[in-house]
Amino acid sequence: MAVNREQNPAAGGDSVGSAPMMLTANNWPAHTSRTVPWVRRGAARGPKADRMLKEIDVSIPPHIAELNYTPSSDTATELEKAIREIVLTDADSDSQLSSLGRFLIRTESVASSKIEQIEASLDDYARAMAGIKSNESAVSMVKSAQALHDLVEAAGSGQIELDAILAAHRKLMEDDVEDRAYAGRLRDMQNWIGGSDYTPRGAVHIPPPPETVPGYMDDLIAFANRDDVPTVAQAAIVHAQFESIHPFTDGNGRIGRALINAVLRRRKLTTGTVVPIASAMVANRDNYFDLVNNYRTGALEPFVLDVAHSSQVASREARASAAVLEALPAQWASISNPRSGSAAAAIIGMLLDHPVFSAEDVELLLPDAQTSAIYKALTRLEKDGVIHEVTARKRDRVWSATLVMDELDDLADRIAQHI
Repeated sequence: MAVNREQNPAAGGDSVGSAPMMLTANNWPAHTSRTVPWVRRGAARGPKADRMLKEIDVSIPPHIAELNYTPSSDTATELEKAIREIVLTDADSDSQLSSLGRFLIRTESVASSKIEQIEASLDDYARAMAGIKSNESAVSMVKSAQALHDLVEAAGSGQIELDAILAAHRKLMEDDVEDRAYAGRLRDMQNWIGGSDYTPRGAVHIPPPPETVPGYMDDLIAFANRDDVPTVAQAAIVHAQFESIHPFTDGNGRIGRALINAVLRRRKLTTGTVVPIASAMVANRDNYFDLVNNYRTGALEPFVLDVAHSSQVASREARASAAVLEALPAQWASISNPRSGSAAAAIIGMLLDHPVFSAEDVELLLPDAQTSAIYKALTRLEKDGVIHEVTARKRDRVWSATLVMDELDDLADRIAQHI
């Protein structure tokens, strides 16, 4: 039997003006449901059961802006451990390795895309980074990185705002063939997860009706901007609630996971890095989906605990990547032995910050170097295995720093081994 929001104040958030509700992870309010007419757009399609569908049960998430969360003692311990690991990793970006933040942005965007089964080779990804749009999945990964960067940087101002979320979604979806018309817009239609391709029949989750989405997003943002909730738990709740609302026609997963790092940046746990938590999630994709789905039953504790544990592992392994990256310039110099002050030595010095580049990029970065010397250096470094070309053409060639790109996969593999 469907339950109207009005029959459950906790589910509808009708407590505006009242004292915050004190809750633990074990009594977080479950979603309720409401039966609404199914209004299809366009002609009826699909099997008879889809064509005959007249009504659906939509999910009614709780409004959470004024809910207080108290973790169990065991979870509180894990949340504290997560904070320590995240802060230690971020300190690396403030010291010698300024490129770590950019590297982790790329790592997180690739992993977050893989959760949505968007896959591309490292060379395809490198080509997309250089602006070559030959592989749609790789281009989508690059757009995901740009959206993540923009959303996290905006949160560094101290507030998470709807305009920043919409801008990140616009960046993510602006080149998508099917959904670019909805890029940067809250949905004005009913969506669903799983089930039929034609209607919500048999769906795993039917998010709240479109007319409720603006209010739900206002509520979510109010919760995301609070300072009296344990930070890592807050990030987990914001993500789970966002996925329940599903405010966009597509791209919800990638924007929702970006919000985890946006919360961490707003609360100043990070200043120059992101936590590559999507690499932990993609390592056990089914478990991640189960935890997010179970949040809708009120089971908050398992997801918060999983995010805390994943943050610990991801942060520790990110520091291992920092050590690997920091050692690379000396390793490259040992392999190629360039003359001090040469173009080859200068190119080695820029590879951590610019692991994918064209000859024109090098000329801009090294304005004092002659073009002939740059091409000679590129040929030498490629022969020595420091870089490799990711294009097969005579003009507009692009190279990649092999070991930097390899570390993207290596980091994800190490995280997966410890999850």
